[in-house]
Amino acid sequence: MAAGDVQDPRLERIASSIRVIPDFPKPGIMFQDITTLLLDTQAFKDTIDLFVERYKDKEISVVAGIEARGFIFGPPIALAIGAKFVPMRKPNKLPGKVISEEYSLEYGTDTMEMHVGAVETGERALIIDDLIATGGTLGAAIRLLERVGVKVVECACVIALPELKGQERLGDNPLFVLINAPGA
Repeated sequence: MAAGDVQDPRLERIASSIRVIPDFPKPGIMFQDITTLLLDTQAFKDTIDLFVERYKDKEISVVAGIEARGFIFGPPIALAIGAKFVPMRKPNKLPGKVISEEYSLEYGTDTMEMHVGAVETGERALIIDDLIATGGTLGAAIRLLERVGVKVVECACVIALPELKGQERLGDNPLFVLINAPGA
């Protein structure tokens, strides 16, 4: 589901603040650059506010942010809704014991990790990232949290690339996005 289904006037500001860079990092890719959104303090605030408004009454105890841009949006959302923030990291970035989940990429595999004990069975989680493309990273985060007994309430992204059908890799887990990037 996209927030754009019922047009909130803040969405236009958010969408217009995202810079699109053609042929980055390789030819044919239309890179959705959120750094320009971060420079627009009102658009950044609106982004956080829209997520907070959606999740403040959903009894979420964990906001799991996917490295690296999920770390930008996750902590302010977590603070505003009274949840803890749990970083979901690339391999060998977390000290101490970790639990891992391998996932497929179009060109190989990667692994996501989180600290053992960061979440507890029965907790309710929101997974946040800046963008969903093929859904591989979000799918790995879902599996990792579910393996330790956490209920994933929803996945949320600022941007979706709908033509890549990433939501299909999320199973029955709902996805909320603010902006569907046209023809990205």
